[in-house]
Amino acid sequence: MIVNTRGPEETRSLGERMGRLLEPLDVLCLRGELGSGKTTFVSGLVRGLGIPAPVQSPTFTLERVYRGKGIVLHHFDLYRVAAAHTGDVGIEAALQDPSGIIAIEWPESGDVYLPGDRLDLSFFHSRGDARRIRIEARGQRPRKILAALRRLALPLS
Repeated sequence: MIVNTRGPEETRSLGERMGRLLEPLDVLCLRGELGSGKTTFVSGLVRGLGIPAPVQSPTFTLERVYRGKGIVLHHFDLYRVAAAHTGDVGIEAALQDPSGIIAIEWPESGDVYLPGDRLDLSFFHSRGDARRIRIEARGQRPRKILAALRRLALPLS
């Protein structure tokens, strides 16, 4: 699935719609250049999960945890982490959290820890603040999420 957004609020809106569809143990891998909208998308996820918290990039802390009623979002950013060291950032523990949803920016450094069932999102710059977001489902549960998102995604504004 490809979604084109015209600015940050539409990218957030896409995240919010997806957040409403997520359940514990769902995993999202967010790929894209710096400034391509990954953290903006996560701010929408948080909103869609009903978690009243401002989102900050975990680039320097590696993980931010957002807690809601019966749900926890583990937001990782592996930009500054070498593949050999990802075990130290808590991905394995987060994958065992029965109330946890995981969003990983720059997942390339943690590929060895990623489950086969996941949503892969790739963010691309377009003109100005516009973004092109490719969403791929890997596994049965992610395919159900993607099918539901197709029904909800457009229009975003």
